[in-house]
Amino acid sequence: MFRNQSKTHVVLATLKRSESELSSFQRKVFKTDDHMGIAIAGLTADGRVLCKYMRNECLNHKYVYESPLPVGRLVRQVADKHQVCTQRSWKRPYGVGLLVGGVDAAGPHLYNTCPSGNYYEYKAVAIGARSQAAKTYLEKHYESFPAASLDELVRHGLKALAGSLSDGELTAANTAVSIVGQGLAFTILENEGIEPYLAALRQDEGPMV
Repeated sequence: MFRNQSKTHVVLATLKRSESELSSFQRKVFKTDDHMGIAIAGLTADGRVLCKYMRNECLNHKYVYESPLPVGRLVRQVADKHQVCTQRSWKRPYGVGLLVGGVDAAGPHLYNTCPSGNYYEYKAVAIGARSQAAKTYLEKHYESFPAASLDELVRHGLKALAGSLSDGELTAANTAVSIVGQGLAFTILENEGIEPYLAALRQDEGPMV
């Protein structure tokens, strides 16, 4: 999965995988609050557990302080939960990495958390299987992201994601994109919602990576 940000928006692009041709595609992006969401790489069950925790923290903060929870503060709390599991003999580490995208009073943010408890803030990043090709694309284009429009960010996200495919192509069934920004609540685009962007990508004659 891939994430990038401009001065006003954050985009998460994910590839939904299936165990076989007979199974449904597994969602990899989740909303935690109106101003924040996550994409996961690893064990989906662990990702759902952490997503539930993040949703509760967002709700509690909003109830007590009547304002959205700052993105960086929640990421630190999640990283602490990761790290505690590495210190307890009766626990196992969370087998999932998170991309956290959100917007708060300080602007848009992109974070990556690791099972070890480390976390980092990025301008753009890709994680998961075969993510190196996506990272290469991002390294070539990330300097243009701050001034990019929302449609351009989505286009870059899909191109980076396409570069990580070993076979096949991006379709409305296996692709999901989420967007969040100033004045725009966290929104997941999939199925019919993502098809116009995929159609534009197929018409693009430029190189994919």
